[in-house]
Amino acid sequence: MGYKQKSNLSEKIYIIKRKGKAFLHSLPYYICRVFPIHPQKVVMWTFECNGGYGCSPKYIAEEILKRNREGKTKYQVVWLLNNMEKEFPKEIKKVKNTLWSRAYHLSTAGIWIGNTRTSYGTRKRKNQCYIQTWHSTIAIKPIGKYRGSMFPKIAYLVSKYDSGLIDYVLSGSTWCEHMYRDGLLYQGEMIRTGTPRCDVLFNQKKEKRQEIRKKYHLPKEANILLYAPTFRGGSQKGKRSVNVEKITIDFEQLLVTLEKKFGGEWYLFLRLHPQLAAKKKKAEIQKRPKKLIDVSQMEDMNEIIAGVDIFVTDYSSAIFEAAMAGLLGFIYADDLKEYIHDRGNLFFDIDILPFPAAFDNEGLMENILVFDKELYERKWKGFAEKTGICEDGHASERVVDWIVNSK
Repeated sequence: MGYKQKSNLSEKIYIIKRKGKAFLHSLPYYICRVFPIHPQKVVMWTFECNGGYGCSPKYIAEEILKRNREGKTKYQVVWLLNNMEKEFPKEIKKVKNTLWSRAYHLSTAGIWIGNTRTSYGTRKRKNQCYIQTWHSTIAIKPIGKYRGSMFPKIAYLVSKYDSGLIDYVLSGSTWCEHMYRDGLLYQGEMIRTGTPRCDVLFNQKKEKRQEIRKKYHLPKEANILLYAPTFRGGSQKGKRSVNVEKITIDFEQLLVTLEKKFGGEWYLFLRLHPQLAAKKKKAEIQKRPKKLIDVSQMEDMNEIIAGVDIFVTDYSSAIFEAAMAGLLGFIYADDLKEYIHDRGNLFFDIDILPFPAAFDNEGLMENILVFDKELYERKWKGFAEKTGICEDGHASERVVDWIVNSK
């Protein structure tokens, strides 16, 4: 897939400024080369350092710490953070994400593990290994070149630069291995380990179901629907933005519909994207029922998924992971045309996905009322086979095995 896009004057000026800033940001990396590389030092980050202890880096870290405690390995794990108040295991060293601290720790670590891009201008030395986990499995919304004319030139340059630093990308499906070439602008080696963040969906469902109800003081037998609207923003026409549209779901009607269809007592969880949660932005909701709980500040999305019953989103890739965990999945895409106009064509036509799709409240309620679980499971099985999903709950073990044996 080729990439061609004309830049207007303001964007050209913006790109020149970004390149200049990237050059200045590269200088501390060169200075920090006076310090030796520590092969057993692992630096991690999530969501441009806005995230906390979550996503795939968390589960890789968990496996590393486990082996450290057993005396099998002696790795030091360092985590780059914008918010130092986030909670981590005591064995992990939290580091404030400033230019100089980032340059020092990345310059002296044998291994980098992240789920988003490094900062533009980052420099990597010989004998260092950068493993990119990315932050999704199968995707709905397009990334990289798949965005076509909606992919800004600065985003192309930043993506291309970072991919040039990456040594290995983790894969959990044949679909991802094909998509990453143009999606991540990456032509290097991929390791089919599975996706570490999915391990909890296979191994800890019972525990997480109990934990999440206890954490929010819910009845043990409570049913939970998780609504997680996707990230909107990024580099748009030369500007960086993070935003979420006004939430239009009628949550009160949704609760009534869930109880009518499935019976039992239902609660609703709202989960904003980590970059939105980091900025403490709140989604605008007209009516907020008592049984609606905001779980946006929970660091690990998949721990939540492992403990709930139904997943609803607009375009988040997490719906595929929810299906892996056996959850019922529904799509509520009330701004589909606008989203495609701003973001580019989706990877999949909404209608061919195994998840019932609605474009307004009436459609969502109707999809729930007529839901056929047997048909849903059959469609999901076919979709998983077609996309070559290879998740089995042992991805973190494979990644750490690979790190240990590659030395």
